[in-house]
Amino acid sequence: MTRSSAHPIPPDKNTALTILSRTEKLSLVRDFVSESARKFGFDEESINKIALAVDEACTNVIKHSYKFATDKDITIRINATTDKFEVLIEDHGISFDPEKIQAPNMKEYLTQYRRGGLGMFLMKSLMDKVEYKAYPGSRNEVRLVKFLPSK
Repeated sequence: MTRSSAHPIPPDKNTALTILSRTEKLSLVRDFVSESARKFGFDEESINKIALAVDEACTNVIKHSYKFATDKDITIRINATTDKFEVLIEDHGISFDPEKIQAPNMKEYLTQYRRGGLGMFLMKSLMDKVEYKAYPGSRNEVRLVKFLPSK
């Protein structure tokens, strides 16, 4: 996780993208987040981790919050400061309690050839900070943060 000085995003730069809740729109999200992280100065490994975490969060919104409805909005906001890159994913679907999600037993998971269910675990392993907030009757928000390494 190194930062290059080639084209850093100014500290007050905030950008957003809104997509419909369709899996075929996830490539737009990955490109948007990757380009923003690249401009911010992250290396390719960090960019890939950020893009994967955001992809996973958006997939969870599509599957669980919107129950595969294809006509709902998902908004992805980038908030860049001098030391952190923050991605906010906002939806208006069904909320959940993240405290009820337990870390998976990977040995058991792999021996049972299970698929899915690793979203929160994956996001937490790829990002420095993952927060979820539900505003009942209003919106849900996933906040993913990646800090710049110390120089």
